[in-house]
Amino acid sequence: MNKLYIGNLSESVTVPELESVFKEWKIPFTGQFLLKTGYAFVDCPDENWAMKAIDTLSGKVELHGKHIEVEHSVPKRQRSRKIQIRNIPPHMQWEVLDGLLAQHGAVESCEQVNTETESAVVNVTYGTKDQARQAEEVPLKILAHNNFVGRLIGKEGRNLKKVEQDTETKITISPLQDLTLYNPERTITVKGSIEACCKAEEDIMKKVREAYENDIAAMNLQANLIPGLNLSALGLFPPSSSTVSPHPVGVAPATPYGPYMQTSDPETVHVFIPAQAVGAIIGKKGQHIKQLSRYAEASIKIAPAESPDTKQRMVIITGLPEAQFKVQGRIHGKLKEENFFGPKEEVKLETHIKVAASAAGRVIGKGGKTVNELQNLSSAEVVVPRDQVPDENDQVVVKIIGHFYASQLAQRKIREILAQVKHQQQQKVQSSQSQSRRK
Repeated sequence: MNKLYIGNLSESVTVPELESVFKEWKIPFTGQFLLKTGYAFVDCPDENWAMKAIDTLSGKVELHGKHIEVEHSVPKRQRSRKIQIRNIPPHMQWEVLDGLLAQHGAVESCEQVNTETESAVVNVTYGTKDQARQAEEVPLKILAHNNFVGRLIGKEGRNLKKVEQDTETKITISPLQDLTLYNPERTITVKGSIEACCKAEEDIMKKVREAYENDIAAMNLQANLIPGLNLSALGLFPPSSSTVSPHPVGVAPATPYGPYMQTSDPETVHVFIPAQAVGAIIGKKGQHIKQLSRYAEASIKIAPAESPDTKQRMVIITGLPEAQFKVQGRIHGKLKEENFFGPKEEVKLETHIKVAASAAGRVIGKGGKTVNELQNLSSAEVVVPRDQVPDENDQVVVKIIGHFYASQLAQRKIREILAQVKHQQQQKVQSSQSQSRRK
């Protein structure tokens, strides 16, 4: 077999350029190149020179930005049900390869060929010749958590374009509209030859892994700033990422007040949103607020308007710290998505936490020292209104105004202070009871 098929050619490739390539690599040919759109044919003097051309040129020579493919030209009547797949990365699971091959028909056999390189080579036999031909180009689908997709795409799509160029594949990503509260994953579809898809999968997973590890490092640093949160329960990472949380559920990291937050009780927070945004938060027939409530495992209620012309409505959220994080984060995000704040405007909301009147002084601190430190640390505005009259439960309000992470940081630090006050009060009671027993 001395007739060659030359594929993966740019539409602008010319016959003289092909002749120049063969002459440069000292590969003799007979007759003329038969050039079609995207591919060409040529004859070599004999089979040995044909094999030499395949080994020397295929995948190694670039024309107009594309690596040419050179292989034996097989007449249709002689095409086999068998294909060979090369350059399979060592980390690729065989179940994944089997699934890709099975998309184009029944696979009779898939046997590995001995190779001295790290990548694997397999011979695949299909049930029909057409199935074998179709399998030369197989779409690969990868699921990736939405948190990592932006960094995979890169600024102006540069990262993704580079992967496409390096691997000679076409990559598409499912739209944001396909995401739901229960499915935070995007589908990455890679189209190309199996070898190209394997290389693209390797590059994609490398970038996703880098994004994941960067997030882990950032969240571990942030854990000391936002005490009492179980990071793995926040939904910021794929469900399989069990290593995200460095602390058991309900156990705070080591911070100044950390030892006092050994248990997580339900919390109630009042968040104030623009009155015209209530419909967006509730959703059509209440679907959005119901979904959010189930997803976060929190109670979410919107208080009635105090008057017809009120400009703000109060959202009452009750749940564990992780539930509060999820609900408040989604509310901030929804207000931004629905354009209740300008493109360059941060979503800053006012949040109220009720604290025991006896603990309000600890939040303020001597001469306002503690509340000032809170504001400097979190970048949120923290206000304990003076001359408040405690309510029927002997509680007063602490106001927090800021963007999401600033507000969360301030809320968690205030909860931490309250936990310390509660712990000290319990110690006093226990000490008093112990002294009474001694008497």
